[in-house]
Amino acid sequence: MKSGRIVVAERGGPDVLQWELTDACDPAAGQARIRIWTAGVSYADMLMREGVHPEKTPLPFTPGWDFVGEIDKLGDDGSRFHLGQMVAGLPIQGGYAQHICLAEAEMTPVPEGLDPAEAVCLILNYVTAYQMLHRLGHASKGQRVLIHAAAGGIGTALLELGRLVGLQMYGTASKSGFDTVSKYGGIPIDYESTDFVDEIRRLTGDGVDFVFDGIGGTYVWRSFKTLRPRGKVITFGLTASLRKGELAGGLRYRFRGLARPALYSLLAFFSPGGRRISLYSIQNLRRLKPAWFDEDLRALFDLLREEKIKPIIAQQIPLHEARRAHELLGEGSVLGKIVLRCDDTKTR
Repeated sequence: MKSGRIVVAERGGPDVLQWELTDACDPAAGQARIRIWTAGVSYADMLMREGVHPEKTPLPFTPGWDFVGEIDKLGDDGSRFHLGQMVAGLPIQGGYAQHICLAEAEMTPVPEGLDPAEAVCLILNYVTAYQMLHRLGHASKGQRVLIHAAAGGIGTALLELGRLVGLQMYGTASKSGFDTVSKYGGIPIDYESTDFVDEIRRLTGDGVDFVFDGIGGTYVWRSFKTLRPRGKVITFGLTASLRKGELAGGLRYRFRGLARPALYSLLAFFSPGGRRISLYSIQNLRRLKPAWFDEDLRALFDLLREEKIKPIIAQQIPLHEARRAHELLGEGSVLGKIVLRCDDTKTR
C-alpha cells in the first residue's frame, strides 16, 4: 500500500518540503500503524527544517511533532489498543504523513466524539501550556502572568488555561491579535510599538509573577526585568532565530539560541529578589516523566470533551500543501494553530 508523506532532504526554507509517495510502514512487535487524520504545524517544525532545533534531525526526515489518527494495523505481542481506535502521538518527527508506525507506549487514546482537528491542537500546544502552568509554575488564582506571542498556538492555549486558573494575564501581540487576547480575559500589549517592559511596569506597578517566553534571544532577559520578587521566566522556544519563517543570521543562531537562555538563567540565579529563569522542553520533560505527559494530555481531552476549552484553528490545509502552511506561519499574525489534513475523509 502506498502512503504519502512530506520529506526534508536538505536544510532551508519552506521550499525544501517535498511530497513523496512510498510504501506504508509495517508495524513491528509492540507497535501499531496509524492512519493519520490531522497533524499540527509548529515553529518547532520550522526550526528542525532549518537545522537549528536542539533535537537531532539527520537528513532526510519527515517533519511533524503531533498527530491524531486511527489504528489500522497492529504488530505482534498483543495490545491494549484495538483496530479503528483513535489515538494521539507526539513523535517529534514523522507526523507530516498519511501513516506512521509507533510503539504503543508512545500513543494516548483519544475519547470518542472529539474533532481530530481540535484534538491535535492539544498535544503540543496545550500540553506545553498546561505543564508550564501547573508542573513548573504551580500557578494559582490571582497571580499575574505575561505571555509573549499571546495570539499564537501556545499563546492562546496559555490564555485559555490561565483563565481557568483565574490568572491576571497580559499578552504581547500585534494589533490584529488584540481581540483574541481580550477574548480570553488578557490585556493586550502591542509589541510592535510599545516597550513591553515599560508597559508591564505601568500596568502593574511592581511586575508579574510569571513570563512565558517562546521567542528566546534577548527577549528572555528583557522578560526577566518585568518580574516581581520571586517571579519566574519560563522560556520554551527559539522563534527569534527565524525571520519570516526562515533562519535569520546564519547557523550561528544554533549556538547563540541555546547558549543565551542558559547564560541568562545563571545571571538570574545571582540576581537579588529570588527571581529565576527556567527552561522548559516538552520532549525532555516527557523523557524524564513519561507518565506526566499521558496524564496531562488525558486531562486536556477531558476539558475539551466538557467544552471547557476550545482551541483556535487558524486554517486546515491538505498535507501535500505543507509548504504553504509553513509560509503562512512564517508570515506571522497567525491566530491559533495551523492543522494539516492528512485524510480528508476524516476531517472537517
